[in-house]
Amino acid sequence: MWTDSTTVLAWIQSDSCRFKVFVGTRIAEIQELTDSQAWRYVETSENPADDLTRGKTLQDLIGENRWTQGPPFLWLPPDQWPTHPIAEGEDVAEELRRPTTCLMATVTTNHPLPDAQQFSSFSELVKATARHLHGAAADEEETPTAEKFKEAELSILRSAQRDSFPEEVRCLAAGKPVPSSSCLITLAPEYDVSLRLIRVGGRLRRCQELEPDVIHPVVLDPRHVVTKLLIRQVDSDLKHPGAERLFAELRRKSWILRGREAIRREQRSCPECQRWRAQPVNPKMADLPPARLRLYRPPFFSTGIDCFGPLQVKVSRRSEKCWGLLFKCLTTRAVHIEVLSSINTDSFLMALRRFISRRGKPAELLSDQGTNFRGGNRELQEAFRDMHPSLQAELAEHQIKFCFNPPGAPHFGGSWEREIRSIKTALTATMGSQVVSGEVLTTTLIEIEGILNSKPIGYVSSDVADPDPVTPNLLLMGRLDPSLPQAVYHDSYLVAATGGPIKYCPTASGCSSCATTCPHCKPAPSGRRTQPLFSWGLW
Repeated sequence: MWTDSTTVLAWIQSDSCRFKVFVGTRIAEIQELTDSQAWRYVETSENPADDLTRGKTLQDLIGENRWTQGPPFLWLPPDQWPTHPIAEGEDVAEELRRPTTCLMATVTTNHPLPDAQQFSSFSELVKATARHLHGAAADEEETPTAEKFKEAELSILRSAQRDSFPEEVRCLAAGKPVPSSSCLITLAPEYDVSLRLIRVGGRLRRCQELEPDVIHPVVLDPRHVVTKLLIRQVDSDLKHPGAERLFAELRRKSWILRGREAIRREQRSCPECQRWRAQPVNPKMADLPPARLRLYRPPFFSTGIDCFGPLQVKVSRRSEKCWGLLFKCLTTRAVHIEVLSSINTDSFLMALRRFISRRGKPAELLSDQGTNFRGGNRELQEAFRDMHPSLQAELAEHQIKFCFNPPGAPHFGGSWEREIRSIKTALTATMGSQVVSGEVLTTTLIEIEGILNSKPIGYVSSDVADPDPVTPNLLLMGRLDPSLPQAVYHDSYLVAATGGPIKYCPTASGCSSCATTCPHCKPAPSGRRTQPLFSWGLW
């Protein structure tokens, strides 16, 4: 391709993004359809494309001429063709785009993160930071992705460390040790170059079985507002447990200086923690029974059982009662929760069969003097006596032994009575007085079971070199299982799950003429009493 315009040749050899829209769009199309190296320069006097624009007649075009045969220099070798002039056209700068966009982008990226003191929870801070970093602050309906939330959380942690440890960040980023007067000197801090975070050092970096965050947790200052929001968030997700449980959960990803002191300080100012832990009663501990000392037995070998309730569940347009049945392993401290439709022998036996199918058959069951438990024992003994003598002899050593506490002595079952209190606390903190469906109640109880099975069995050490504490889930599943609930049931979901809001009669007759046909006006069954879902007096 030949052209006599030096300006056009200069544009084709340049980037199209440097020019305005009119010129840049056409340059981009030319560069896409042709090779920029195939364009050459021809002088205006030798350009045959100008013949028709210079007033040529048809008589001039008859015969051999450069319009039909081409210019004479095309018959010469390529080294004798016209050469491209070095100087560019003077009007190239007029079509260049003004460099204002880069300056605006630079100003936008330098905005500081949202002020953490303006938020009441860590999740709200992370969500606002994610929208701020990706320019979605004006679009409230857009939901950030998981990668954006992770990037926002890392940005918050980096900002908190720069505020709390500015000298340590500068030294570690430059490859120098921290000053001897630093509060991080005992932690052997290391600088994560990829994430730009200060982490706890140690000698476990070659361990392949542990997560990187467990080996080298992120260091946080207990006085920083981000640390306080993080403690409150985990405390709320775990339904306000004790300081040891909260400390065990936090140390898996972050290391808070003087962590126990910071956690207790935040829980003392938490209204929910004050509400559920006001004036605790500490009974005198008795000697451990033999069932608590069977150390070399599988989980749920010696199991304590007890019922709690009643709980109100929504069935269609009415509310019914149900109860919970707790199985507590007296050795591993693990718990198992079942739901009973009624307090009778048949419901208890069906729950016992479900428990045995999932956890294995226990050797002994310890309970109070409940009539349902005594009825279950009686029916099992009668069925055992009716078996064939040979089968009876084979199953004699595998039968379940029932042990009942003395009447009026609940302190004999203090091990599982304390777990019932934890279940009631988590239920009240999760659903309050809302009446839910049976499916929602079962899901909530199973999530509470996971939370209780994630509690550390022993004392949680504050030494960074100590391993993670042992939990019942570790003994049951062989791994640490997250104890955070998978979902939070909002009021709108609970209303939908319970059948929707109350509907009134559409007629104007005051329900006198349609009480038998209108589904909104049928009277409640006689003898039914409405009461809150969680009534501590009934329990």
